[in-house]
Amino acid sequence: MAEYAVPGHDPNDPDPWLALALDRSLPFEPIAKAALIRDQSSRCRQFLLPLVRPFARLTIILAQLVHTISPRWPHAPRFLHRSIALGMKHFLSRDANLLILRHFHLGAQVLRFISDNATPGFHPPLKPMTPRRIDDVREDLFLNHDLNIYNYLIGLNRELERRGTSVARVDRIDFSAITDEIVLDPLPNGRLNVVDLQTAIELYTPAYAMLLTDRDFWRAANSLQLDETIGLYVARLTGEEKHLAMINNRHPLVPFSTLGAGFRLVMHGLSTEVLHGFLRELKARQRDQPMPPATTAP
Repeated sequence: MAEYAVPGHDPNDPDPWLALALDRSLPFEPIAKAALIRDQSSRCRQFLLPLVRPFARLTIILAQLVHTISPRWPHAPRFLHRSIALGMKHFLSRDANLLILRHFHLGAQVLRFISDNATPGFHPPLKPMTPRRIDDVREDLFLNHDLNIYNYLIGLNRELERRGTSVARVDRIDFSAITDEIVLDPLPNGRLNVVDLQTAIELYTPAYAMLLTDRDFWRAANSLQLDETIGLYVARLTGEEKHLAMINNRHPLVPFSTLGAGFRLVMHGLSTEVLHGFLRELKARQRDQPMPPATTAP
């Protein structure tokens, strides 16, 4: 298990990151939490992010002005994803890459969990979301991730309507989709792999806005607010609601401005990690509970 190394605690000058590392209020996988704390406390995030963010948001405005005139051009998703993969391989930190690739696995597992329990036997057809290496990003992974979530909600709710049922509490939940470990290939850790996750996202978001159509970017930005929709489904299935407190993107019926998409994407990643950790806790709790005795007919 990865540990977050910090100097000795000084009561007169406590380290905020040490406090967060020791905090156990969130159901967070230890390796991922350690990676996030190292990433967020890095010098790159401290000094580069404040310089990058205003220019990134100005570029988003420029991209949206371009797409106001030409909604469907430029449109270069393959070039976009190859550029992102190149940046991840050569400039992003190992922790940032770990968190990015983990996210696709966790999101796919949560969706599978919902359909396993809400519509047993039916799963909306989706693009695979199990990247093991950075090169897997090249195949339009980010765009397909956004498409998956909308296609999933449409397919799931059509099936619920066909069955005449709704998402409701399940007594014995099927946790087979939720795994305790995400297996990835070794990630690059060279001298230039120093860019933190939040700075990288602020840099990638304007490229996303410019190199995708206006509709693609709008859909991607607003998919972040589906965190609350997915969280509500999980709450109905499990009867537990405490994880909803960690959803900060809120309901998509009232969309946020796309200018804040970079920060909201980081919060989306945090919400997914916490939701998956919450489901892992419930899975362990159910595993430790004895099965009720079978009833016999008189």
